[in-house]
Amino acid sequence: MAQPPQLTDEQRMKALEKAAEARRVRAEVKELLKTGSMTLSELFDEADSEELLAGLKVASLIAAMPGTGKIKAKRLMESIGIAENRRIRGLGDRQKEALLAEFS
Repeated sequence: MAQPPQLTDEQRMKALEKAAEARRVRAEVKELLKTGSMTLSELFDEADSEELLAGLKVASLIAAMPGTGKIKAKRLMESIGIAENRRIRGLGDRQKEALLAEFS
């Protein structure tokens, strides 16, 4: 296997800060979905222009919706035909429409 790239301390710190920012933004969005302050269609619109949101895993997105959890999310993804490791940027139009129909 190839070795990971050797980073300077400064590069490593920048990468850690970037990762922490991504986690913070994604957690904030999931909380907004959970409380109903943001709709799924608003999230899809924002994810088109915001790379941090486009990287959010669909399974955690569905689990954050009111009235759903990990098990329901997994079953819903299977019924729609969404892979377990799919992220928002990888969803097709039909998959987005199916999710919007489910949560509208």
